[in-house]
Amino acid sequence: MNIYDVIKKPLITEKTTVEKDDKNVIAFVVNGAANKIEIKAAVEKLFNAKVGAVNTVNVAGKTKRTAKGIGKRSNWKKAYVTLAEGSDVDFFEA
Repeated sequence: MNIYDVIKKPLITEKTTVEKDDKNVIAFVVNGAANKIEIKAAVEKLFNAKVGAVNTVNVAGKTKRTAKGIGKRSNWKKAYVTLAEGSDVDFFEA
């Protein structure tokens, strides 16, 4: 799998911003078929940062009511990547 297919986008929320500041953990939305080894290799190659650990979560899509009936959002996969000591990734470079 191509590294650009593995990582779809960074997940930037209030919770992930606090995690990045406190524990040096960044979050990504990743391909549902990607495993931890592929995610680690993609992050190290894309951002030139050493990765300590990778934790993944399968997020179930919500069921929503619409005017035409009941719909369901897509399931997706999230990865929490713990960076090694001294490594840093900055998404908003000045």
